[in-house]
Amino acid sequence: MSPPTFAAIDCGTNSVRLLVSDGHTQAVRLMRITRLGQGVDATGALDPAVIERTLAVLREYRAEIDRHDVAGIRMAATSASRDAANRDDFFGPATEILGVRPELLSGAEEAAMSFRGATADLDPLDGPFLVVDIGGGSTELAVGSTRVEGSASIQVGCVRMTEKHLHHDPPRPEELANCIAEVTAHLDDVVRDVPIVAHAPRLVGLAGTITNVAAVEIGLREYDRDAIHHFRLTKAAAEDVFRTLATEALADRVHNPGLERERADVIVGGCCVLVAVMRFFGFEECLVSEADILDGLILSQLAAGEAAAGGHDGSA
Repeated sequence: MSPPTFAAIDCGTNSVRLLVSDGHTQAVRLMRITRLGQGVDATGALDPAVIERTLAVLREYRAEIDRHDVAGIRMAATSASRDAANRDDFFGPATEILGVRPELLSGAEEAAMSFRGATADLDPLDGPFLVVDIGGGSTELAVGSTRVEGSASIQVGCVRMTEKHLHHDPPRPEELANCIAEVTAHLDDVVRDVPIVAHAPRLVGLAGTITNVAAVEIGLREYDRDAIHHFRLTKAAAEDVFRTLATEALADRVHNPGLERERADVIVGGCCVLVAVMRFFGFEECLVSEADILDGLILSQLAAGEAAAGGHDGSA
């Protein structure tokens, strides 16, 4: 009997993503940039127009899910929803569309789910791993080999850092320096509170900023998951891509092969986070992973289904 298929949706500050999978084979993997967290850092609320834009994507995803025989759906809502006082204005209609209520993950839960997805196909003997998930509004760090031994969530991400610091096109040197300095200050706090994160020998990087930097370094003109997944992005290459993107005006930056056009306006803010992390911890390379929180959400549903089946068999 073939394993059941599940759906997972990751609704972040910058993008909304869908994965339909049985844990081995991906039937669907989609990403739409809706910028749900636009302005949330300043206002503390989700913009009604942006809510509707995001709901339109969820309707598209619901139609896609309906084309597959899924045994369950999990939707994770992260940084933007955590920070927004009016999140229920979004959660209510989202529940009507999907038939399940979005799950508001804490930073620790988000870090754990990302870690689960990213390390599922890694050899634990190569760990411990520091898994860093750079989102739009927050960045999650989790360390461990087979399980999370320590984690933290910090309020820095590609959208938040862009809105807060990068006000010129291209950004001014002092804006970039201030952005990196804020990330570094957060990392100082993380090491003080969770010292174990400073001792992982391997860095694993997730999400759009890192995969786009890798794609630009490779020079991909068309998305190729196999070329990006487990690509080893050196610190020198990350710094080089950062310098290139940060010194170009947006009108020029969008033409870099490998860079998603919709991400071009916030990629420099994300790069500030990436290079700050690599500088701070002294990593010479980052293992880029296309397996992330979506894969963790699928694996969690598979595990829950197996546990339920085991309990049923044992009680029969």
